[in-house]
Amino acid sequence: MTARRELVDDFLAQRRIAVAGVSRTETNAPANLIFRKLRDAGHETFAVNPNGGQVEGTAAYGDLAAIPGGVDAVVVATPPAATERVVRDAVDAGVRRVWMHRAFGEGSVSEQAVAYCRDHDVRVIAGGCPMMYCEPVDFGHKCIRFVLGLTGGLPKGD
Repeated sequence: MTARRELVDDFLAQRRIAVAGVSRTETNAPANLIFRKLRDAGHETFAVNPNGGQVEGTAAYGDLAAIPGGVDAVVVATPPAATERVVRDAVDAGVRRVWMHRAFGEGSVSEQAVAYCRDHDVRVIAGGCPMMYCEPVDFGHKCIRFVLGLTGGLPKGD
Protein backbone atom coordinates (compact mmCIF):
# COMPACT_ATOMS: atom_id res chain seq x y z
CA MET A 1 0.00 0.00 0.00
CA THR A 2 1.34 3.44 -0.86
CA ALA A 3 2.02 6.11 1.73
CA ARG A 4 -0.71 8.18 0.05
CA ARG A 5 -3.30 5.43 0.34
CA GLU A 6 -2.34 4.80 3.97
CA LEU A 7 -2.89 8.49 4.72
CA VAL A 8 -6.21 8.46 2.88
CA ASP A 9 -7.40 5.33 4.71
CA ASP A 10 -6.29 6.76 8.06
CA PHE A 11 -8.06 10.05 7.36
CA LEU A 12 -11.31 8.38 6.31
CA ALA A 13 -11.17 6.08 9.36
CA GLN A 14 -11.76 9.12 11.59
CA ARG A 15 -15.22 9.56 13.04
CA ARG A 16 -15.45 13.33 13.62
CA ILE A 17 -14.44 15.38 10.58
CA ALA A 18 -14.73 19.12 10.05
CA VAL A 19 -14.97 20.67 6.61
CA ALA A 20 -13.58 24.21 6.45
CA GLY A 21 -14.83 26.44 3.68
CA VAL A 22 -18.46 25.37 3.47
CA SER A 23 -20.77 27.93 1.91
CA ARG A 24 -23.99 29.11 3.51
CA THR A 25 -25.43 29.92 0.07
CA GLU A 26 -23.81 27.71 -2.60
CA THR A 27 -24.96 24.16 -1.92
CA ASN A 28 -22.87 22.82 -4.82
CA ALA A 29 -19.62 24.39 -3.64
CA PRO A 30 -16.87 21.72 -3.35
CA ALA A 31 -16.78 21.99 0.45
CA ASN A 32 -20.53 21.48 0.70
CA LEU A 33 -20.40 18.43 -1.57
CA ILE A 34 -17.58 16.97 0.55
CA PHE A 35 -19.48 17.79 3.75
CA ARG A 36 -22.56 15.90 2.53
CA LYS A 37 -20.55 12.95 1.20
CA LEU A 38 -18.71 12.45 4.49
CA ARG A 39 -21.94 12.85 6.47
CA ASP A 40 -23.77 10.38 4.24
CA ALA A 41 -20.89 7.91 4.60
CA GLY A 42 -21.43 7.85 8.37
CA HIS A 43 -18.96 10.43 9.64
CA GLU A 44 -20.01 12.98 12.23
CA THR A 45 -19.37 16.13 10.21
CA PHE A 46 -18.97 19.74 11.25
CA ALA A 47 -19.24 22.74 8.95
CA VAL A 48 -16.69 25.52 9.41
CA ASN A 49 -17.51 28.94 8.01
CA PRO A 50 -16.00 32.11 9.54
CA ASN A 51 -19.47 33.70 9.54
CA GLY A 52 -21.07 30.84 11.51
CA GLY A 53 -24.78 30.45 10.97
CA GLN A 54 -26.37 27.40 9.37
CA VAL A 55 -24.97 25.17 6.63
CA GLU A 56 -26.71 22.12 5.20
CA GLY A 57 -29.31 22.31 7.97
CA THR A 58 -26.74 22.17 10.79
CA ALA A 59 -24.80 24.70 12.82
CA ALA A 60 -21.71 26.16 11.21
CA TYR A 61 -18.79 26.97 13.46
CA GLY A 62 -16.58 30.02 13.02
CA ASP A 63 -13.42 28.00 13.59
CA LEU A 64 -12.26 24.56 14.70
CA ALA A 65 -11.91 25.56 18.35
CA ALA A 66 -15.65 26.32 18.52
CA ILE A 67 -16.67 22.73 17.72
CA PRO A 68 -17.88 21.04 20.92
CA GLY A 69 -15.73 18.00 21.69
CA GLY A 70 -13.26 18.80 18.91
CA VAL A 71 -12.66 16.80 15.76
CA ASP A 72 -10.27 14.10 14.59
CA ALA A 73 -9.60 15.55 11.14
CA VAL A 74 -10.33 18.52 8.89
CA VAL A 75 -10.83 18.88 5.15
CA VAL A 76 -9.73 22.33 4.02
CA ALA A 77 -11.64 23.64 1.00
CA THR A 78 -10.77 27.32 1.22
CA PRO A 79 -8.69 29.60 -0.98
CA PRO A 80 -4.97 28.91 -0.38
CA ALA A 81 -4.59 32.27 1.35
CA ALA A 82 -6.94 31.05 4.12
CA THR A 83 -5.52 27.52 4.35
CA GLU A 84 -2.59 28.45 6.61
CA ARG A 85 -4.97 30.03 9.15
CA VAL A 86 -7.09 26.86 9.13
CA VAL A 87 -4.09 24.57 9.70
CA ARG A 88 -2.83 26.82 12.52
CA ASP A 89 -6.28 26.56 14.09
CA ALA A 90 -6.12 22.78 13.59
CA VAL A 91 -2.79 22.53 15.41
CA ASP A 92 -4.09 24.75 18.22
CA ALA A 93 -7.21 22.54 18.50
CA GLY A 94 -5.13 19.33 18.60
CA VAL A 95 -6.27 18.10 15.16
CA ARG A 96 -3.61 15.73 13.77
CA ARG A 97 -5.01 15.09 10.26
CA VAL A 98 -5.51 17.68 7.52
CA TRP A 99 -6.63 17.19 3.93
CA MET A 100 -6.16 20.19 1.61
CA HIS A 101 -8.66 19.81 -1.23
CA ARG A 102 -7.56 20.14 -4.85
CA ALA A 103 -8.72 18.31 -7.94
CA PHE A 104 -7.86 20.54 -10.87
CA GLY A 105 -6.51 24.06 -10.66
CA GLU A 106 -5.34 25.92 -7.59
CA GLY A 107 -7.51 24.27 -4.97
CA SER A 108 -6.68 24.83 -1.31
CA VAL A 109 -3.09 23.64 -1.18
CA SER A 110 -0.64 26.14 0.30
CA GLU A 111 3.02 25.14 0.49
CA GLN A 112 3.37 27.22 3.68
CA ALA A 113 0.43 25.38 5.23
CA VAL A 114 1.88 22.00 4.18
CA ALA A 115 5.21 22.95 5.79
CA TYR A 116 3.41 24.10 8.94
CA CYS A 117 1.63 20.74 9.17
CA ARG A 118 4.89 18.84 8.74
CA ASP A 119 6.63 21.03 11.34
CA HIS A 120 3.86 20.23 13.83
CA ASP A 121 3.56 16.47 13.23
CA VAL A 122 0.20 16.76 11.49
CA ARG A 123 -0.56 14.10 8.89
CA VAL A 124 -1.28 16.12 5.75
CA ILE A 125 -2.75 15.18 2.40
CA ALA A 126 -1.92 17.94 -0.05
CA GLY A 127 -4.37 17.69 -2.92
CA GLY A 128 -7.05 15.43 -4.26
CA CYS A 129 -10.53 15.09 -2.86
CA PRO A 130 -11.94 12.79 -0.18
CA MET A 131 -14.80 12.04 -2.59
CA MET A 132 -12.31 10.17 -4.79
CA TYR A 133 -11.95 7.58 -2.00
CA CYS A 134 -15.01 7.78 0.29
CA GLU A 135 -17.23 4.82 -0.58
CA PRO A 136 -19.32 4.57 -2.54
CA VAL A 137 -17.22 6.57 -5.00
CA ASP A 138 -19.32 8.09 -7.78
CA PHE A 139 -18.34 7.61 -11.42
CA GLY A 140 -17.14 11.20 -11.83
CA HIS A 141 -14.72 10.99 -8.90
CA LYS A 142 -13.47 7.58 -10.09
CA CYS A 143 -12.63 9.25 -13.41
CA ILE A 144 -10.93 12.18 -11.68
CA ARG A 145 -8.84 9.77 -9.58
CA PHE A 146 -7.87 7.87 -12.73
CA VAL A 147 -6.87 11.01 -14.64
CA LEU A 148 -4.94 12.44 -11.69
CA GLY A 149 -3.17 9.10 -11.34
CA LEU A 150 -2.09 9.24 -14.96
CA THR A 151 -0.91 12.84 -14.75
CA GLY A 152 0.85 12.60 -11.40
CA GLY A 153 -1.73 14.84 -9.74
CA LEU A 154 -2.86 12.51 -6.97
CA PRO A 155 -2.42 13.90 -3.47
CA LYS A 156 1.01 13.87 -1.95
CA GLY A 157 1.44 12.65 1.59
CA ASP A 158 4.06 12.13 4.25
